[in-house]
Amino acid sequence: MATRAAVARRAKPKARSKAKPKPRPARKTVEISSLASELAVFTGTANPALAKAICSALKVQPSDCLVGRFSEGEIRVKINENIRGKDVFIVQPTCPPPNDNLMELLIMLDAVRRASARRITAVVPYYGYARQDRKDQPRVPITAKLVANLITTAGANRVLTMDLHAGQIQGFFDIPLDHLYAINVFEHAIKQKKLKPLVVVSPDVGGIKMARAYAKRLNAGLAIVDKRRASPESTEVMHILGEVNGRICLLVDDLIATGGSLLEASRALKRAGARGIYGAVTHAVLSGPALEYLTSSPMQELMVTDTIPLSGRRHPKITVMSVAPLLADAIQRIHYEQSVSSLFDGVHA
Repeated sequence: MATRAAVARRAKPKARSKAKPKPRPARKTVEISSLASELAVFTGTANPALAKAICSALKVQPSDCLVGRFSEGEIRVKINENIRGKDVFIVQPTCPPPNDNLMELLIMLDAVRRASARRITAVVPYYGYARQDRKDQPRVPITAKLVANLITTAGANRVLTMDLHAGQIQGFFDIPLDHLYAINVFEHAIKQKKLKPLVVVSPDVGGIKMARAYAKRLNAGLAIVDKRRASPESTEVMHILGEVNGRICLLVDDLIATGGSLLEASRALKRAGARGIYGAVTHAVLSGPALEYLTSSPMQELMVTDTIPLSGRRHPKITVMSVAPLLADAIQRIHYEQSVSSLFDGVHA
């Protein structure tokens, strides 16, 4: 006869063992750059190489769009991807041919605005039509203000540009404008050349502020080329304000068009006893006889940036430096709402 303890053991139900659930296979995730998913960089036909270099620095792919011409010459633009809610940047300098490139920029701005972009930034490394920035004669336009109005009306929410011909152009815009300086690009290259004793030279009175900023950053002297005309018929007489005899001179300017001013300035510096002459100019327009002037100039080297493409206008004296990393850094800071002015601390003299 079974004892009570044995009966109790038989009557007690066995505890069920909790089976561990089989682990689910890990899902395959596709890594997508958060920057690439939120930001789009478009380019017109003005300087696609620069736009590609900017995208490479940002580690994003250039956005897909069609920029072409209809049979009669009108500009045709079509955005080939969804940009609704994105932060859009359009890289388009208004360099030669300025009318075509400016119109391309305006039409692209309109297309992107109608595609419901969250914010549109016009990246204009070279801002054309800037030399007519004031009414210095009767019955002349102020084209720098006109172009600012056109860019704003076309749909830009902000503008990113570099080394404007005149600082007051920033005030022509009723939208935020970020102004970069090529001194960030030139400074390292100039220091590597170890040009001593160095004097930074402004080719005219209007460029004193820029020259002073270079002199401050490079710990160099400062000189100014004063151009005066004795009479309407006589040639220009050059005066050098500052000590250049026996020194290496660095001519700095925002743009070189025909190159006449730089040619005359370099010759005047040579006559004044300069031991070596170099140039650092942001925008290489190089129109008309610019290359011929450069050949006959005593200047040893002219450093320029790639804000304007130099296709077919190469010269042994020209060294091109890229502003793509600087523009890419500024674009990233704008996208993440960070300070852009910190990129050029100390530039203002």
